[in-house]
Amino acid sequence: MKDPRENEDIDFMSAMEGVTRHKHDKADTQIKRSKSDLHNKQYRRQAAIQQEDKVIDGLSDEAVELVESSEELLFANPGVQLRVLKRLKQGHIPWEQGLDLHGYTVDQARDQLSKFIFEARRNKARCVIVVHGKAHSSESQQAMIKSYVNEWLKRLNGVLAFCSAQAKDGGAGALYVLLKRDK
Repeated sequence: MKDPRENEDIDFMSAMEGVTRHKHDKADTQIKRSKSDLHNKQYRRQAAIQQEDKVIDGLSDEAVELVESSEELLFANPGVQLRVLKRLKQGHIPWEQGLDLHGYTVDQARDQLSKFIFEARRNKARCVIVVHGKAHSSESQQAMIKSYVNEWLKRLNGVLAFCSAQAKDGGAGALYVLLKRDK
């Protein structure tokens, strides 16, 4: 029985008939870079390092949509029962731990919030309070920490829901945060 590959070899050889072989001593694998390319590479590397510093636990310090200092916040992930959310809003789920972010920069607040939520979940807390303040100290000052906390809590792993606290616990300057319990 004849091997079918023999025909392929013959077809290839006849197709290559008349083609001359070009011989190289060595391929030029060096990429020529200008000083501006090297500078851009260093710039991109530095920017990537700085970008890593701006994101912790998926929380960025990039610009967020600002909320008013007196605005009531309310958020619930899908699956949170309306009855549970109502109890949280009324302050009927007692909070077990608290974090006060007064006086922190945005970066410090992000780090503290991330650590606090992680520790609270590790300690099996069901509900915590986060005091972010209202930024009423100056007319021109906006509620920056409140705005960031509003976005960060939506992204933090294990946060089921949050809402503005009752007046006795800080009102629009604080949030009750309902946490998922790991089994």
